[in-house]
Amino acid sequence: MSAAAADRARYDRATAHLEAPVAIVDLGAFDDNARDLVRRAGGKPIRVASKSVRCRALLERVLAFDGFAGIMSFTLPESLWLAREGFDDVLLAYPSADRDGFATLTGDPKLAEAVTVMVDDLSQLDLIDSVRAGTEEVRVCLELDTSLRMLGGRVRVGALRSPLREPEQLAALARAIADRPGFRLVGLMAYEGHVAGVGDAVPGSPLRSRAIRLMQSVARRELAARRAAAVRAVRAVADLEFVNGGGTGSVQHTAAEGAVTEIAAGSGLYQPRLFDHYTSFRGRPAALFAQPVVRRPGVGVVTVLGGGYPASGAAGPDRLPVPYLPQGLVYDSMEGPGEVQTPLLGTAADDLLIGDKVWFRHAKAGELCERFDTLRLIEGDRVVAEVPTYRGEGRTFL
Repeated sequence: MSAAAADRARYDRATAHLEAPVAIVDLGAFDDNARDLVRRAGGKPIRVASKSVRCRALLERVLAFDGFAGIMSFTLPESLWLAREGFDDVLLAYPSADRDGFATLTGDPKLAEAVTVMVDDLSQLDLIDSVRAGTEEVRVCLELDTSLRMLGGRVRVGALRSPLREPEQLAALARAIADRPGFRLVGLMAYEGHVAGVGDAVPGSPLRSRAIRLMQSVARRELAARRAAAVRAVRAVADLEFVNGGGTGSVQHTAAEGAVTEIAAGSGLYQPRLFDHYTSFRGRPAALFAQPVVRRPGVGVVTVLGGGYPASGAAGPDRLPVPYLPQGLVYDSMEGPGEVQTPLLGTAADDLLIGDKVWFRHAKAGELCERFDTLRLIEGDRVVAEVPTYRGEGRTFL
């Protein structure tokens, strides 16, 4: 029996008493992925990206591993909730305009000490000051734009994020923060998504893969030099507690930079399909969901209920979940994954009966949790716990 077939048998046995749709996390794979991230980080702590996990119980689990420390959150309400739940080191990775949240933050000493907010513009500080409900000092972090600019800036590779690109720009904002009561600059972040989130081994596309590896090699060298200069410039103004960088796809490269003190990662814990195609690492799929077979339209065809869970980002086939187990099933090109039904083609369909489960992998990590209230945690062929996702806790942070 192949490893994939053995996994399918385990998952089917573990969930035989459960109706599909159902979502699971294989704890053996989750833990293996966590240990591999720690190995790749080479001794630098990993701050877990909560948007890629979206389950409080699994955040607690991974933070119990040696090598993980702190959370990188994605909204201010989430950050405040996590701090109230006992997480005492929460870095908000994106600027916020949540006035109620900032009023709460500035009026609560426990929250103000636990949460660090992201800024890249003085207007963001003005907004916070305009809603202050107390005198608590706000911990802030600056974000460096990591995109690769070529041909005099006419070509950009990387996400449109911070307007702060040059060390002098970050130093100027750092000085403005130092001169402004009520704020303390404690960190600098730079997320190189064009390296950390883009696979460099595209199936069936050797030329494109080579081009991506060349781009990423150039981008890493350019960013390492600019990030080091930015850190020096900001440290001349403020005593930084941390410099955060990286992501699942670039852990070992970013960890090698002397200027970086900690790494961010999260997707690698679940290992969604977008992280399958890297030359530098290979994780184990840990987060899956199952849909039930409800029709057998003909030879080599079954239909499952629903399953149309596209991921965010530029629309395309890579944003779709993929049928994973049993192996050999593919979408009907005329329908794809649907809201209420999803036809699947392949010889494996002929061995499936009404009520059987087909297991899928989501394109992204934490977005799966926006579709399910609970995750069943599996060890071997048993469900050992049922834990709520953020959605299951009644938390909608987006």
